[in-house]
Amino acid sequence: MKCTLCPVECGTDRETRPGRCGVRGLTVGKYDLHPYEEPPFSHTNGAGAVFFGGCSLRCVFCQNYTLSRAEHGKEISPKELAAIFEELEARGADCIDLVTPDHVSDLVAEALSYHRVGVPVVYNSGGYCKVDALERIDPYIDVWMPDLKFVSGELSARYTGRADYFSYASEAIRYMAKKPLVRGPRGELLSGILVRHMVMPGCTSDSAAVLSFLREVLPPEAPVSLLRQYTPMGDIAALPELARRVTDREYRRVTDCAEALGFPEIYTQGRKSADRTFIPVWDF
Repeated sequence: MKCTLCPVECGTDRETRPGRCGVRGLTVGKYDLHPYEEPPFSHTNGAGAVFFGGCSLRCVFCQNYTLSRAEHGKEISPKELAAIFEELEARGADCIDLVTPDHVSDLVAEALSYHRVGVPVVYNSGGYCKVDALERIDPYIDVWMPDLKFVSGELSARYTGRADYFSYASEAIRYMAKKPLVRGPRGELLSGILVRHMVMPGCTSDSAAVLSFLREVLPPEAPVSLLRQYTPMGDIAALPELARRVTDREYRRVTDCAEALGFPEIYTQGRKSADRTFIPVWDF
């Protein structure tokens, strides 16, 4: 069967060989309780994060580079993934955090059909996905947590390998924004959407465009998360502008923009978040 699950639509028969995402089926590099997600997702014991191998994007700066390029990870079945969800829930996970699931969303949906967990399921996405794929997994998802990386086609082509990134991500976020936003007694997100945006060196004007778009399409009460964790790594040797971290001035410009646009809840990061020590070890 030719794969058209993600926007790349590579047409590969993933029963026999990897698609453009780098994997055939479900590949997991790590799963554990993750204490460093935003407070609505890791408020007590941590998010039950499952890191999937492979990716439809080709971000040169990817902080999970070897996993996204399918150099690490163990191939498992949907039933084995369901057992991982069950284990994480038993360990007290605040949510099930599906990290980079877009290119395997059909198999993740199958796993969730085997074990419907009792905590929120968070779809932690790169944003580059098709609405019809989101519609199929939607019944199993409580909270959407997509990235919105770039508006500029030039920047997205240069840094993600996909000039059409925004055209797909914008439609995906419009769809995700329809889910009703519901909070729990501790401020946790039980339903709804939280969009992340990582501030990149030299890209603050595009960050402002990202925030302007989000202000237009998100529910008025929806939170946003502005990441400062960019760390020079990956395949950036030919991109000297990415060989540094974000400055205080750049990050402040973006947070000031979010405040001026009236976002009611803005999650931010300190300078120390840009550190390789936060990169997971792929040990599964």
